[in-house]
Amino acid sequence: MKKLFRHAGADVPASLVVFLVALPLCLGIAIASNAPLFSGIIAGAIGGIVIGAISGSSLSVSGPAAGLSAIVAVAIGKLPAYEAFALAVVIAGILQFLFGSLKAGVFGDYIPNSVIRGMLAAIGLILIFKQLPHLAGYKDSLSPGALLIGAVSIGILVLWDQPFFKTRKLFHYLPGPLIVVIAGVAMGTGLQRWGGPFALAPHHLVNLPALGDTGNWKDVFHWPRWQYLGNYQVWTTGITIALVASLETLLSIEAIDKLDPHKRSTPTDRELKAQGIGNLLSGLLGGLPITSVIVRSSANLGAGARTRLSTILHGTLLVLAVLFIPGWLNAIPLSALAAILVTTGYKLAKPTLFREFHRRGWDQFVPFVATIGAILFTDLLVGILIGAGVALFYLVRSNFRSAVMIVRDNNKYLIRLQKDVSFLNKPIVKEKLENVPADSVVLIDLRRADFIDKDVTDVIHEFMAHAHLKNIRVHLA
Repeated sequence: MKKLFRHAGADVPASLVVFLVALPLCLGIAIASNAPLFSGIIAGAIGGIVIGAISGSSLSVSGPAAGLSAIVAVAIGKLPAYEAFALAVVIAGILQFLFGSLKAGVFGDYIPNSVIRGMLAAIGLILIFKQLPHLAGYKDSLSPGALLIGAVSIGILVLWDQPFFKTRKLFHYLPGPLIVVIAGVAMGTGLQRWGGPFALAPHHLVNLPALGDTGNWKDVFHWPRWQYLGNYQVWTTGITIALVASLETLLSIEAIDKLDPHKRSTPTDRELKAQGIGNLLSGLLGGLPITSVIVRSSANLGAGARTRLSTILHGTLLVLAVLFIPGWLNAIPLSALAAILVTTGYKLAKPTLFREFHRRGWDQFVPFVATIGAILFTDLLVGILIGAGVALFYLVRSNFRSAVMIVRDNNKYLIRLQKDVSFLNKPIVKEKLENVPADSVVLIDLRRADFIDKDVTDVIHEFMAHAHLKNIRVHLA
């Protein structure tokens, strides 16, 4: 215990900053996921306290992720009840623990960067599309008050992202999302009293159940129903969440480890086990899926955190906020939370990202765009698989083109095999050898090849065995 508190002077203030960032995000992501509001708080608390305690990462912060909101919203819409979705989260947690036990921590290294960035960009676009109605306060008609609060909130977040604010240490302790929430509450309260037609309706505000006032825990916790174990969509959802949450966690861990000034390395297999335990508990209590989240982790690092004590304390503060200040939370306008998520979505899918991948070449741009399109028109897992398939096609195509090189000088031929020469290269190798005219000299150079498929070596041996019939002299290097 003493070791945990050795850097409390840095970790306690940092935990407050992370709490102030996490609170609006937990609520906003629950809204974006079409899930009960309390489910976001459950996930945030478990991500901080439980995963923070057993993870091997010093700086990573876990909680509900905007990247999973698209999957969650679709799954909740398809499944017969939210309790069925909670069961899918339990299944995802068990699978993640198995991934860690099977040493699957290197899984993220096999996904091309173009596909990963395409996935994040697609998530950003989905966030924007889904939050625009909340931003405008739309239900039966537009709410001018909600639209005003949403516009001001976006303006604050854009302002907070300017160099003047980013380079001032004071503003590291006053994160943009916190200022948006404070301004949103102030504006909402003012409009309620003096706004007239701009006043917000009850459905424009957060409606979080107060734990002390409810005698029915079903209003707060949505326990999983085990009778849905036979529903194949529950299993499909659980597998999808396990795969995508594991990938997002591994990418976030890799990113925050690179930023760590002390250059500490997080054991990825242990992290998957920790995430699995966290999601198991979150599902049992009716919470949202959990991942390591780069936004909160970056805030934790920027606030000066040194150890995982900061993560644990931020989760504790989330619980205390729900217990003791639920009335304050219920004064938050939904349009203010929507502004936070719209801005987050824009950062994930900003136009400069598309220009960057276009400059990198078609082998990067096409898988990037294909991943985005496939996710938007299907779902996240199918989109990732399609994007990976397109990236694999370009990899094979590039290798196919460069694996066989031929140089001719009169009747002398150099046929060089390089890189990986698979059975896919067999037709071109066979064609090149068959087209060598009679009375020629051929040098077949294999020294630069990392791998040569048995089918290709058979073609070479057959050519060498019959070359004398055309008076072709063959030299093998």
